[in-house]
Amino acid sequence: MVQTRSTMLELGTPAPEFSLKSADGTPYNLAEQSIENGLLVIFICNHCPYVLHIAARLTQKIRDYQEQGISAVAINSNDYSAYPDDSPDKMNILAASFGFTFPYLVDKEQEVAKRYHAACTPDFFLFNQDRKLVYRGQFDNARPGNEEPVSGADLTAAVNALLSGIPVDLEQKPSMGCNIKWKPGNEPHYFSSPKSG
Repeated sequence: MVQTRSTMLELGTPAPEFSLKSADGTPYNLAEQSIENGLLVIFICNHCPYVLHIAARLTQKIRDYQEQGISAVAINSNDYSAYPDDSPDKMNILAASFGFTFPYLVDKEQEVAKRYHAACTPDFFLFNQDRKLVYRGQFDNARPGNEEPVSGADLTAAVNALLSGIPVDLEQKPSMGCNIKWKPGNEPHYFSSPKSG
């Protein structure tokens, strides 16, 4: 397991457009989505212990966010030919087991991860209703093996500020997790990961 930090994409960056399909083949085009109060884009995968550590609480929190007009979508950019645990079939199993209420999309070519400068799983990007980045950072301080409670405090504070119309705190801690499993030779210029984890 390679512990990797978020690249901390520049705040104010417009949400990069993408068109992907879910594991069951349902298309999702970001440009066609109606964004009421904000947009949360998350890069996750099926087998990462950092993702699994927060998955139940994250699913619950996203349900709360959605009830407040925050759209959410999760993306799996891992090379599942080399890491079969991240295959679309197992994405469906993960989504069902945790009761995902948001699309879980396959980024087979890894181009969307590159557009977002995603580096790890989980990696969080919160955009306002104008699709400008207001938060990129951790869910909370909880990590596998530490005794911090899984609360979602950091992300929730950002969501609450956004919904309240007040500036999101600029002091943002990077997310941390397993490195995205890039296809050989496909590592982006901003990030180069060892093939382990």
